[in-house]
Amino acid sequence: MITGSLRRRAIAASALVLTGALALSACGEKKESTEPTASITPQGGPDPKLAAMVPADIKSDGVIKIGSDTTYPPAEFLENNKAIGFDVDLFDAAAAKLGLKTQWITTPFTGVITGVKSGKYEAGISSLTINPERLKDTEMVSYFNSPIQWVVKKGNPQGVQLEDPCGKKVAVQTGTVEVPDLQKRSEDCKKAGKPAIKIDQFQDQTTATAAIVSGKDDAGSADYPVFVDAVDKSKGQLELLGQPYGQAPYGVALKKGQTQFAEAIAGAYKAIITDGTYQKILDKWKVSKGAITDPAVNPKVS
Repeated sequence: MITGSLRRRAIAASALVLTGALALSACGEKKESTEPTASITPQGGPDPKLAAMVPADIKSDGVIKIGSDTTYPPAEFLENNKAIGFDVDLFDAAAAKLGLKTQWITTPFTGVITGVKSGKYEAGISSLTINPERLKDTEMVSYFNSPIQWVVKKGNPQGVQLEDPCGKKVAVQTGTVEVPDLQKRSEDCKKAGKPAIKIDQFQDQTTATAAIVSGKDDAGSADYPVFVDAVDKSKGQLELLGQPYGQAPYGVALKKGQTQFAEAIAGAYKAIITDGTYQKILDKWKVSKGAITDPAVNPKVS
């Protein structure tokens, strides 16, 4: 089970240009895109009832301004200076049900919630895991669930075992839920008289993944979609280790008190689930394991 409340869901590889031969998607630098960028349009146009619930100041120009750390493929990242990813596609489709267009504004992860609270952004979407701390400061609408996944170099040359990673060096992004998960596992190792896990923390997922590819670290821990994407682009240099575990809901963050708008967004997500758009988007980005059926406002989490 996931034990931490720090899950970040954000800073990771817009330009996963890794050491050695691995080249993952580069932000604005690729001559030819390998990303599935074609948009998927929801059926039926805007829902009048949901659109009526949009705050007047947002409805006035028909555009919702979204703060996002666009460095986290396949959820949100830049391709030719345009935000793409499954987070982007999902909310673009939901916004269409509200009669809104979207404006994605790149910001450091630490600025997403801050910007929502100050009113700089009208929503924050950056693979934000819903946790008690964020629920104190914002309204949140669930739309996806992400388990933790480990990855190793192809063939697992260091013999890393998910059930017993004691003494191994594991790459992880600072501020993610994976950090407390690793810390707890490391404490369990020490209690069992085994060497602690060497937790190698990085400010961005790009560098963390590069450390695994180069052999600097024995394994890595991140959100399931992140490593599915990385393995897919690694040209055989990486492989998933074991099965994903735990569940943590991603949420759209809104300014505290905007409960009606939150209900409208939840309803919009439900609408695209019902018409099949939601599943098509997850299939497009190969992240269907994270599908949910019941988007909710401020769901109970631990």
